[in-house]
Amino acid sequence: MTVLPAADAPIPIFTTLKEVYGSLATAAKHAERWDELVREFETKFGHKPTYVARAPGRVNLIGEHIDYADFGVFPAAIEHDILIACAPRPASTVAAHPDGHAPGSVVAENLHTRYTRQVFMPTRRHTLGDDVPLDAVRVAPWHLDIDKSELRWESYVKAGYYGVLNHFFSPSSVSSVPVPVDILVTGNVPPGSGLSSSAAMVVSSTLAFLAANGIFDGEKAPTKGELVNIAMENERRVGVNSGGMDQSASVIALPGSALYVSFVPSLHAEPIGLPRDAVFVCANSLVVSNKAESAKHQYNLRVAETLAAARLLSHRLNLQVDSTDGDNTKRRLVTLREVLARKSGFYQDEQDAQLEDLGQLRKGLVDVLGIAMDYLLPEFGNRTDISLDEMINKSGMDEAEFKEVYLSGVDGNEESKLQTLGKLMNDSHDSCHRQFDCSHPKVNDLVRVARSFREVETGRGKGRIYGSRMTGAGWGGCTVSLVHREDVESFIMHVKKKYASYEGMSEEDLASCVFATEPGMGACVFKFTN
Repeated sequence: MTVLPAADAPIPIFTTLKEVYGSLATAAKHAERWDELVREFETKFGHKPTYVARAPGRVNLIGEHIDYADFGVFPAAIEHDILIACAPRPASTVAAHPDGHAPGSVVAENLHTRYTRQVFMPTRRHTLGDDVPLDAVRVAPWHLDIDKSELRWESYVKAGYYGVLNHFFSPSSVSSVPVPVDILVTGNVPPGSGLSSSAAMVVSSTLAFLAANGIFDGEKAPTKGELVNIAMENERRVGVNSGGMDQSASVIALPGSALYVSFVPSLHAEPIGLPRDAVFVCANSLVVSNKAESAKHQYNLRVAETLAAARLLSHRLNLQVDSTDGDNTKRRLVTLREVLARKSGFYQDEQDAQLEDLGQLRKGLVDVLGIAMDYLLPEFGNRTDISLDEMINKSGMDEAEFKEVYLSGVDGNEESKLQTLGKLMNDSHDSCHRQFDCSHPKVNDLVRVARSFREVETGRGKGRIYGSRMTGAGWGGCTVSLVHREDVESFIMHVKKKYASYEGMSEEDLASCVFATEPGMGACVFKFTN
């Protein structure tokens, strides 16, 4: 799969927390967690970690349930994350773990006391191959047991490990085997909250096993785009037919930016800078929505319904979406994006799309510019620029109209950007609720509470809440609200007070339910230097 520049960047390897979180202030908030993780790793395993893999959760701002239909989405990473400290297991620990030095064996611990130690190792299954004689044996890829009927925390660790094993360790090679690894997991992305804790867990696990096995030290190190594809494949191991938005946001995001992610003709991720005063506030509805556990009757069912709808539409519109080989018809999955493109006459094969589009664009520009350049260039002197006043004069519009139409989105009009993004977020939630039926009554209540903040007097005028919507797959989980930086504390107090399900909760519990986050840094690996 060809990837474009943002996704083609290498996975960052950092040595300071400021690099990890993008700012010293944000790093300071998380330093204690990191210190505890390192201390506990040494206590539990008797040696220091060599790496910490980090992957953040995400909020989605525009575009829900459309990534698997091949339409673009607009998520942002949050500060909350999954951390996995890891290290190859020293030979000196063999007495404590007699089976711990088999190739690729894993001892996995979790800082949360409800999760118990897990020990597992991959195996190679020998199966008869279709392309070899029946009396011959073919070596199958690596295998790890994952019980999809009863998902546990280590299931996501195994899912991440799967991709590393089968992408970077040839099952037929006796020299290339994974090392025994110790890992310690911690995280503050609430599970089942719609903030993509599962994708963060799988991405972080994938990074941990890549780092512990020295993959980043060689030529086979994956790019960000390749990691997204591996993580998507890995998450399907736990039964989620992910469309790629969650993994893209967790891996490719940059501080202060949201991410416009498109999937056709290839993975493309473009960071879009957000206004300086943009702060997101996540609020948990307390309705658990675990994508993997409820997949059969919620998320995966909706994927199947959407793909089936595309098939029905293509048949009704007499669109040719399948190929034929003699008398045989080769059926394939078709997406709503493809149906729309074919119906509109814009569909092209993936491998030809970019070249053809560029060729048409180039020809069009030549034709248009030949006529327009004389008019657009200044009328005197050797200048090659044009002033704003000249531009307005040539536009046929008055100054106020021109600035409203063309300058409302440029730097210097941050308030307009916030209002525009907020309206799109509101429209997106209303669509999820009324048209796609993937919200929840409690989530709708929380959205109404958030939006009512605009009627609250803050001392600086009415509350500046620009938009609020569900985030994640839906059917529960969190909302995300776009709030002006100066009003964040007042907004959080308002939500805690007005959302009925928070009544009687302690301040400590409320702090984990309603929290502010700025658009954060994507996944990375922290390398200890001593």
